[in-house]
Amino acid sequence: MNPTPLSESELDHLEELLEADIFAGEAMRLDEIQAMLCAIVSGPEPVAPAVWLPEALGKGLTSTDDPVVAETLELLMRLNNDIAAALLADDTVSPVLYPLDETCEAYDYAAWADSYVFGAGLAGDWYELAGKHSDDLSELLEPLFMLNGMLKEDVEKSGERWFAPTEEARLVADIQENLPVIVQALYNFWRNKRAGGTVKHEEPKSGRNDPCPCGSGRKYKQCCGHPDKLN
Repeated sequence: MNPTPLSESELDHLEELLEADIFAGEAMRLDEIQAMLCAIVSGPEPVAPAVWLPEALGKGLTSTDDPVVAETLELLMRLNNDIAAALLADDTVSPVLYPLDETCEAYDYAAWADSYVFGAGLAGDWYELAGKHSDDLSELLEPLFMLNGMLKEDVEKSGERWFAPTEEARLVADIQENLPVIVQALYNFWRNKRAGGTVKHEEPKSGRNDPCPCGSGRKYKQCCGHPDKLN
């Protein structure tokens, strides 16, 4: 158990620090950093802070003697530990999300998913490292590619049919609701693989077993919804 978890007030303070002038607008938002760290602590290969901290903070990281930077680093390392401890304990992680506009009626799940995918890429090619379990990994990642729009983009580029707007909205809402479970399932996938055990596929509700809208007769996950690679 993490002995010094971040409090809500410390998370709020970290959010403010990331907007400090010393980072010159290059620092990631808190939601993006959280998503990136979820992927990093889950992945098949360790990713050193020396790799992900520059991505999180940009050039401002070079001013390590600045008290704002030092405090930000301390809180980010504790956030990393919090996420690792929660996923290890199967507690799931509640995603930090920002509203898309001032109405606060919709939240930016796409940015969260994009940052998770980016964080995954820092540990190498997940599909290659998954080996014979790459298909299982692909299914687990599909909801994130649905959230960030990559699946829709790939299908439309190929000239295939996409879901009707109402069905797409239903699938996306389902994924949004189950995002903590999906992230936990990805962590458990790599944990089981590292331990040399059987990969347990926890099925999040993502619509990937629905018939593919292109009319092929195959399941969506086996047809238009199968991403070729992790970018």
